[in-house]
This record gives sequence, structure tokens and C-alpha cells, in this order.
Amino acid sequence: MNSLVDNYDRAILRILQKDNTTPLRIISEQVHLSTASVQRRIKRLEDSGVIKANSAVIAPEKVGQIITIMVEVHAIRAQASDMEEMKKSFSGPEIQQCYYVTGEADFMLVLTVANMAEYEAISGRLFYNNPNVKWFRTIVVMDRVKASLDTPIPQLEHED
Repeated sequence: MNSLVDNYDRAILRILQKDNTTPLRIISEQVHLSTASVQRRIKRLEDSGVIKANSAVIAPEKVGQIITIMVEVHAIRAQASDMEEMKKSFSGPEIQQCYYVTGEADFMLVLTVANMAEYEAISGRLFYNNPNVKWFRTIVVMDRVKASLDTPIPQLEHED
């Protein structure tokens, strides 16, 4: 993280990462700080961008998005402007996650869809009709063994 994040902040982040609706009173009891101090720290963590968002984790199958698909995408041109354009095109609401990666592929995307017809429409728009897509490979997930956006937050060994 950064030098502005101490062990108290890390403890708060661990709690919020598990349940960001945890009352300040409970957090303050668990980290041994006053409620006002916890509130100030959370505000600072949000303002500094350490906490990027507060959102609910939705079970895709409960909202009809029963198929999880991963897609590897390889670009024809890899100049910075081309990559930026592809990043924009892969940032729409139909994309759950998008990673610009090293290796054989340039991008790894994660999508959830209701059915294969929906994926076919998305792939036509994003991949087949994209002049900078050399190839893409679709991987259909058979079982979601673990899905998390939690970031491991180790305790600092020592603080100066």
C-alpha cells in the first residue's frame, strides 16, 4: 500500500473488506480506537484512493447470469494508443473484470452472461468486429471454486 497506511488502517481495511456495512462502533471495538478516529481513518482511506468503492457482491446466478466466461484476447497492434482504445472498449458494463496482461494474450476478461446467445452477441461486438483483435479464446467456467476481490492485507512487521 503506502507509508500512510498503518496497522490500525490495515485492521480497519480487513474488517471493511469482509463487510463494509459493519457499524463504526463494532470496528472501533475490534481495532481499539475511538469511533471518531475510525471514521476519520475511513474517510482518509477513501479520499486517498486506498478504498476505491463500497459495493455489494452479487451472486450472478441469483440474477440470471448463470454462465461465467473468461476470454483471452490478443491484439494485432500493441502501440500504447491501440492498447488504450482496447482498454476503453473492454470497460463496458458487460465486462465484470478486465486485465491487461503479459504472455501470449494481451487481455484477460471475465464476463457473466445469462446464456450463450448473449455471449455470442457480446463477442460479435467486442471481438469479431474489433479491427485490432487478432484472436480471442473463450473459456467457459464449469464451477466457481472461489471468487473474491479481497486483497490480502498483511500486518506491518514494525512501524516507524
